[in-house]
Amino acid sequence: MLPKKSTFALFFGNRGFFPSSLIAQARQDLPEVLRSGGHEVLMLAESATRHGAVETRGEAEHYANFLSQHRGEYDGIILSLPNFGDEFGAVMALKDAGVPILIQAYPDEFNRMGLEARRDSFCGKISIMDVFNQFGVRFTALKPHVVNPRSPAFKANLDHFDRVCQVVRGMRGMVVGAIGARTTPFKTVRIDELALQKYGITVETLDLSSVIARVEALTTDTTSYREKAVLLRDYSTWEGVPERAFENIVRLYVVLDEIVQEYRMDAFSIRCWLELQTQLGISPCVLMGVFNDLMVPAACEVDTGSAVIMYALGLASSRPPALLDWNNNYGDEEDKCILFHCGPVPGSLMAAKGQISDHLILLETLGEGQSYGPNTGRIAPTDFTFGSLMTRAGEIYTYLGQGRITDDPIPANFFGVAGVAHIGNLQDVLLHVGVNGYRHHVSITPGWVQAPLREALADYLDFKVSVL
Repeated sequence: MLPKKSTFALFFGNRGFFPSSLIAQARQDLPEVLRSGGHEVLMLAESATRHGAVETRGEAEHYANFLSQHRGEYDGIILSLPNFGDEFGAVMALKDAGVPILIQAYPDEFNRMGLEARRDSFCGKISIMDVFNQFGVRFTALKPHVVNPRSPAFKANLDHFDRVCQVVRGMRGMVVGAIGARTTPFKTVRIDELALQKYGITVETLDLSSVIARVEALTTDTTSYREKAVLLRDYSTWEGVPERAFENIVRLYVVLDEIVQEYRMDAFSIRCWLELQTQLGISPCVLMGVFNDLMVPAACEVDTGSAVIMYALGLASSRPPALLDWNNNYGDEEDKCILFHCGPVPGSLMAAKGQISDHLILLETLGEGQSYGPNTGRIAPTDFTFGSLMTRAGEIYTYLGQGRITDDPIPANFFGVAGVAHIGNLQDVLLHVGVNGYRHHVSITPGWVQAPLREALADYLDFKVSVL
């Protein structure tokens, strides 16, 4: 279920008085490096232009036609400068590419600066970035300024750029489900569907009553039911859970999976109380963890905005996301807090297999045995990237940051799934969250991927992004 590595189209810039051997070397280096990293490659034939590179307007038109013929087959373009490169040829060839562009320039070798070997790519990269800015062509430029494709530094750059392309590709045309109406008191999760649509994100809404009706009509003798029952039995510990609750959770899993497939949803949010509890006697928490592990982010409380940022986080990290509350202080430690939710955290992020429990927060309202489904446990220590998303005045706003889930203890009687988060500037983060009207929810994913995620959302997709 993990996204495949990005496919890259290769572009080689040229300026004619430099030796052709530099182009030939680059045409050998880049495909070998990329394929060894699991990437597929599209490359103009060497015979198609002079040395298979681009300098003149005619060569630029030829390359633009090459991209047009392969539209949809590549996720990003690597613009390689084996020598200085022609700025106008590059911009004419790539101005309508519509995907992220990484500019890579070869370094000169200190002892090979004669005309037979020097490159001047150091200067050429600046010139191409200048002209790209003049024409409004978006691009990615990383450090170091010049880098050999076979170096460890370029490997790091490639990882960054791959993550940028994953996010841009996934977010364009995203479909997110909103299953059930927002619970009336939860005004904290309101979202503007038209604003999301302006950014290419479509919201598909479904009435929760139709979902419950499908659950009630579903029999347990189908292959889909049996397969999902086996998966769920292994996913968590079900000791003490009534068989009726387990069966209804499996039925709901079958129906939600069908809905995801029917509407081609990349993520969804769901109304998680009180109808599911009063009519089916269950809570959907554990299922949300399962969908998160399957890289179909699921947000509770019909927090559709969080489902969107969860999807972006998962694309950037290639790891499951989770939705949590900014929930508790951690004693007097200003840079630590407890992140918590009732039990929708993916099992792959938990320190041990969870235990399915009754929903302790709802016991007083519903009584015992009416809300089984939270997957109780603790979040495993990990570095993480966090974020949130809201709409305001027709625009999408997000914040991003990084922290670490520690192994600090949490009281044994603490309900749900929780972890102690250490964030170096936590008090500033919380102030930003509150003053700017963000959710009490925060989404996380393992790993520090803030940099490529910020670039994808801000520089290529035009989200308003704050880095905290």
